Amino acid sequence: MLKTLKKNYLIFLPIAFIAVIAQVDKYDQLTTSGTFGAAIRLAIPICLAGLGGMFSERSGVVNIGLEGMMIMGTWFGAWAAWMYGPWYGILAGIIGGAMFGLIHAVGTVTFQVDHIVSGVAINILAAGVARFLNVVAYADQPTQSATQSPRIDGEVGDFTLPYLSGGGETPSLFGYLQDLDLPFLSDFAGLLLGATSNLSYISIFALTLIPIAAWTLWSTPFGLQMRSVGELPTGSESLGVNVYLMKYIGVMISGGFAGLAGAYLVLESSGIYREGQTAGRGFIGLASMIFGNYKPLGIFMGSGLFGYADALQLRSDDAVHGLLVLISLILLIISIKQIIEKKYLSASISIMLCLGFLIWFLNSETVPSEFVYFTPHITTLIVLSSASQKLRMPKKVGQPYRKGELN
Repeated sequence: MLKTLKKNYLIFLPIAFIAVIAQVDKYDQLTTSGTFGAAIRLAIPICLAGLGGMFSERSGVVNIGLEGMMIMGTWFGAWAAWMYGPWYGILAGIIGGAMFGLIHAVGTVTFQVDHIVSGVAINILAAGVARFLNVVAYADQPTQSATQSPRIDGEVGDFTLPYLSGGGETPSLFGYLQDLDLPFLSDFAGLLLGATSNLSYISIFALTLIPIAAWTLWSTPFGLQMRSVGELPTGSESLGVNVYLMKYIGVMISGGFAGLAGAYLVLESSGIYREGQTAGRGFIGLASMIFGNYKPLGIFMGSGLFGYADALQLRSDDAVHGLLVLISLILLIISIKQIIEKKYLSASISIMLCLGFLIWFLNSETVPSEFVYFTPHITTLIVLSSASQKLRMPKKVGQPYRKGELN
């Protein structure tokens, strides 16, 4: 347990710093329940894409086509939800993503196409297919468009914990503690309230997939076989594992997760399909997978980082201004660690960046709107580029495999 806390201190320290900064009235939006609730909703599709990438790469196949599979999830999810209802949209989104996962598997596993080339092709193909299908499917609609669907009717419903968060017209303990405006206690209550109130059933379903994915890969024979295929396929074959089948399954599961992420975007954010709706979240999902060291909990933490920064830029420019000092504090911690490890060049760069953000914070009252929009991306890039963990990717990921060969 202590080892885990030590490895992930860069996650827990920013949370503590956020609570400290939020004691200033100007930055109180940093720890409200609304901010945390929005962060969870914005993090879930990225987390799902990251989990999809994990399954694919654990089976030895690089999948940068997650973005295209998410696009298919948005289109098929919106179409099925418009035709039959939201839960059918979830199912169709998963199937749509898995179909394009199958295409990626055929190219990389059967025909030995370079994994990066195949992934790029998937992303390009998905955008074109979505536009074509949109024109065909909604040709007789008065609001017909090549870039968006009609609005979806129906809701999946949401859940709020009774008594703790006020569900079922009961008192809300977390809400009461948040309204007391007590230092740190109210901030922590806001976090819990945001995480336990107005959660859609789709969000609950998506969050339960995180422990299920961990259990599947590390506690079942199926997961052991899949991980062994990514580590040493020839050894797996000698033990009777169907390597090709496991790779196919891994990539299709990956596509299914990405498709679910796309359907989630449609049903939770806008209630309508729009071209470009994924906005690069498939690639951010890959980044969260790397940040999380190919493990579900780490992936969730990485996606939560992006979701939190994204939630802030949607809620308050002042809150984004407060992130400047948070970033400088994180960079200071990183530079100290790099000095201890005698990485003096990296430490010098971190210190200069730290001073730059601190000077910016001290000499400004707000931040430009352009920076506000880019906040989630720059925050993610800084932390990812400075993450102090030893990545352990599968040994044979991205390498071609031919049955019967020794490699």
